[in-house]
Amino acid sequence: MNSAILTPEPRMTTAATNPQAADFRAGEFPETAKQWQAVLARDAASDGKFVFAVSSTGIYCRPSCPAKRPRRENVTFFLRPQEAESAGFRECLRCRPKSVSGNPRQELIKSVCRYIEQRLDEPVTLAQIGAEFRLSPFHLQRTFKAMLGITPKEYVNSCRMRGFRHNLKAGHSVTRAMHDAGYNSCSRLYSRTAAELGMEPAKYRRGAIAAPIRYTCAESPLGRLLIAATDKGICSIAFADSDEELEQGLKQEFPFAIRRRDDRELAEFAKKVVQRIRGQELASELPLDIRATAFQRRVWTYLQSIAFGETRSYSQVAKAIRQPSAVRAVARACATNPVAIAIPCHRILRSNGDLAGYRWGLARKKALLGLEAREP
Repeated sequence: MNSAILTPEPRMTTAATNPQAADFRAGEFPETAKQWQAVLARDAASDGKFVFAVSSTGIYCRPSCPAKRPRRENVTFFLRPQEAESAGFRECLRCRPKSVSGNPRQELIKSVCRYIEQRLDEPVTLAQIGAEFRLSPFHLQRTFKAMLGITPKEYVNSCRMRGFRHNLKAGHSVTRAMHDAGYNSCSRLYSRTAAELGMEPAKYRRGAIAAPIRYTCAESPLGRLLIAATDKGICSIAFADSDEELEQGLKQEFPFAIRRRDDRELAEFAKKVVQRIRGQELASELPLDIRATAFQRRVWTYLQSIAFGETRSYSQVAKAIRQPSAVRAVARACATNPVAIAIPCHRILRSNGDLAGYRWGLARKKALLGLEAREP
């Protein structure tokens, strides 16, 4: 037997040069056999680990490519797309193997998310998703939660609520918005709206068209301050350089709400927020009426536990909520915080101590931390 067949190339394994390689049970290298099995299984978890090229078409694909499986004798395996292209093969336009990030788990979860998003109008079980991606329900749940910080079920609920919110703001009726978002019963929808919307669906419709929102603008150590509230509590605390900028921001968040300036009734709220900036009042005493996903609520609750004058890193927050790999998700939760000061996202820094992004500007974040570093 040709000795070249017994020793594979350092970056490539091939079957085309060995007639017996068509059957992995008859002398094929173990790693090559595993790769071929992954191709036959369309194993998404193997994406990013290698690509396979087909000599009859001149194209290379990722293992999970949905195209028809080629004959084994026409297949060559490469560890990287660049190696396949150097050998004269072209990228498959259907599965786009070069778009794989190199992190198989990340690509797997992205595929799971797309699968869920396309089936929001039907009941999707963990067992069903696991069968689709050839994973046990337990492994799927654990991997999904490790990557995103929430379970597949929580992701389904988040997607449906996001769609429902969008449909309401677009002016659709509550019933139409409910069905378009994938809810099949009013009871299931209304059981979630109190925590997710902060108000009844009919009131949230088209930017809370039926819910009066009062607001006030006041001076603070960080510039102009806006506080807006529903009848249940504060729904927005924001900073800007002018009242016009603050009012425009409130309009974008609640575009068709009945917004009314009420300096007298909200003066006490404004006073407490300013005192909190100076370390004289606890923001936890402020009633809040805010929307949040399950993950956002966990992050925001933890942020409220950070003492005045202390800071944490994004990775420390992720570990504290028992989602150590969800650092980016923590950063997104901080960036979408609607109530400055009350939820002190300004106390979160990069791991090296540098300032990271802040919804109301890095200058204000630096000023806030400077104020908190002083003795009250």
